[in-house]
Amino acid sequence: MKIFKKTLLVLLLALVLIQFYRPEKNVAEYRDVASFEAETKPSLEIKSILENNCYDCHTNKTKYPWYAEIAPISYVIADHVEEGSEHFNVSKWESYNRKKKDHKLDELMEEVEEGEMPIKEYSLIHGDMTKEEKEALINWAKQARENYLVGDDIQ
Repeated sequence: MKIFKKTLLVLLLALVLIQFYRPEKNVAEYRDVASFEAETKPSLEIKSILENNCYDCHTNKTKYPWYAEIAPISYVIADHVEEGSEHFNVSKWESYNRKKKDHKLDELMEEVEEGEMPIKEYSLIHGDMTKEEKEALINWAKQARENYLVGDDIQ
């Protein structure tokens, strides 16, 4: 029983100490999606879907919930945001060439179709996209890809 109490005390102390070491946050001055939205022309419905399901992890500014201040949850969220921005960052849309833009939209479609996006952890807390929202997002991405599929001159 003594070992159990000591282990519990050490774990509690560790939990308290990690509260003082915060992961870096994705907190740009503003969420820059103007270029992306100007080029891909999402409807108001699609903008809402992107805002509610994508932009927190896939832009340069994340709106963190209150529980993102509590370790170890803060580390998990920071990891998800970093990984999401690394794979596809809407705020960097202007820096992508035509081929990469096409590829990113193709990946978006694939991830949504396969149920990989939004990730399960996000969906558990924020709610998942409906089947209709997923279909609308995929149809919009297909249409947006047409801007980048101009013959063989994809750069």
